Amino acid sequence: METLLIIVSILLISIVLLQSGKAESASNAISGGNDSLFVNRKERGGELFISRLTLALGIAFFAICMIIGF
Repeated sequence: METLLIIVSILLISIVLLQSGKAESASNAISGGNDSLFVNRKERGGELFISRLTLALGIAFFAICMIIGF
């Protein structure tokens, strides 16, 4: 079970690093300089797949940690 947790952890880290940032730059997000930051942007294609895979891996990571803990 621990090896499965390590595999899911590595996959989760790599898929999070592949995601593109939602804000154009961190300074604009912090200072509020970007008015279009909270505009609804729909994910399509690859971005949608990566975000859903991130969600699935996060849930799997949480479930495996809970199983190991009990």
